[in-house]
Amino acid sequence: MSFRLKSAFAAQVLVLSPVLLTPLSAQDSDPGARAGTALSRATKERLKLTFEQRGRYEDRTGSTFGKDPDVFTGLFRTRLGLSYAPVKWLKFSGMAQDSRAPWYGPGAPNTMRDEVDLHESYIELFPAEKKGFGMTVGRMMLNYGEGRLIGTPQWGNLARTYDHARMYWRSPRVQVELLMVSPVKVRIGEFNRPVLGDRVWGTYDVFPNFYKKNLLEAYVLRRDQNRPAGFTGGSSSDGTDKLGISTFGFRLVGPLPRGVKYSLEAVLQKGKVGPADLSASAWFSALSRRWTIARKTLDLSAEYKYASGTENPADPKHSGTFDQLYPANHDKFGHEDLFGWRNLHNARSLASFGLTKNFALNFMYDNFWLANLKDGVYNGSGKLIVRSATGIAGRHVGQETDLFGAYKYGHFTFGAGYGRFFSGQFIQKTTPGIGPTYLYVFHTYSL
Repeated sequence: MSFRLKSAFAAQVLVLSPVLLTPLSAQDSDPGARAGTALSRATKERLKLTFEQRGRYEDRTGSTFGKDPDVFTGLFRTRLGLSYAPVKWLKFSGMAQDSRAPWYGPGAPNTMRDEVDLHESYIELFPAEKKGFGMTVGRMMLNYGEGRLIGTPQWGNLARTYDHARMYWRSPRVQVELLMVSPVKVRIGEFNRPVLGDRVWGTYDVFPNFYKKNLLEAYVLRRDQNRPAGFTGGSSSDGTDKLGISTFGFRLVGPLPRGVKYSLEAVLQKGKVGPADLSASAWFSALSRRWTIARKTLDLSAEYKYASGTENPADPKHSGTFDQLYPANHDKFGHEDLFGWRNLHNARSLASFGLTKNFALNFMYDNFWLANLKDGVYNGSGKLIVRSATGIAGRHVGQETDLFGAYKYGHFTFGAGYGRFFSGQFIQKTTPGIGPTYLYVFHTYSL
């Protein structure tokens, strides 16, 4: 069987398997879950199986505000993982992942497809201990805080993973951690591996009971990009092709009176971006509360985010554009994932209504403005979309509204959503001005 036929057959299996599994689960109380439970019991909880299969069918129009073609495709992701703990203080974990976009065509980018590859493979020391030393080494999906600086965005068809080493010491009052992480680069047709010249290292410390029930996270992170002739377009002989940024920040989370919860994060950055001195900042704040109405839950939240930009991008010696590192940005700037945490003001609200125990309906609203008029707007990966060099295109980027819902049934989840972006003055003057739309349905089976 040719490689092309094998790929087509595998894609059909990925599409059909949730449909085939549904009647089986109804007749046999979910055989997948039963198999996983039987494996764990037979090995006295030493060997555990994880499995996920997800399909999403999405239609994106007005891509990059009309600069790129519309996209209609299916995205299918399958994961199979095993973990083995031969003794209490040691665990081995591994996961294979297969991601495909069969309707996209042969030119699907490596953000959408990557046939079977090693997604996780790590060793963990003292995984179950609540006190003392612990460590993980290898390839792993990571999330720190709310994933605003280092995270694994699960909405994407691939999801970022990291080659890393972490050492930590923990007690009931503090966890002190040293880390070094390098994101793994997807290489179609090859074994995925990181670019070790692009890395973050430092300390990320957690104080779970900093003050009463308030949690504090404090971190100092250093990002280096030092691959010769590589990242910033400068010269390797004088070091202007390199990047070195120190990030200092904290995050506070906790309760307020009357059932209100708050979240606050603030970040400062200093360093070099090629020949330019970097001085940047960002902050995030949010309030949320749950109500019960007619025995149904209503969760409301409001938040505001800011990330600095550069006052004069033509100045080669000074930069003020915030570096978002490796974030998990999905939903943080609207459900369409149009923007990243750079040169931006963003006001966001979310209402989540639990119609039943297993079904929730969500409405999200976002509004966006530039932080600096001469700097541009950036996508979720941190890359520049468009810029007004003179700053006369205005400050307002636009507004986005999103409606989406999900229903859970055992190990299955089904959902759908629709998003619409309304272009502001800046987008209308610097692009074709088309407001993107996003329509999707999805199904997931996971153990």
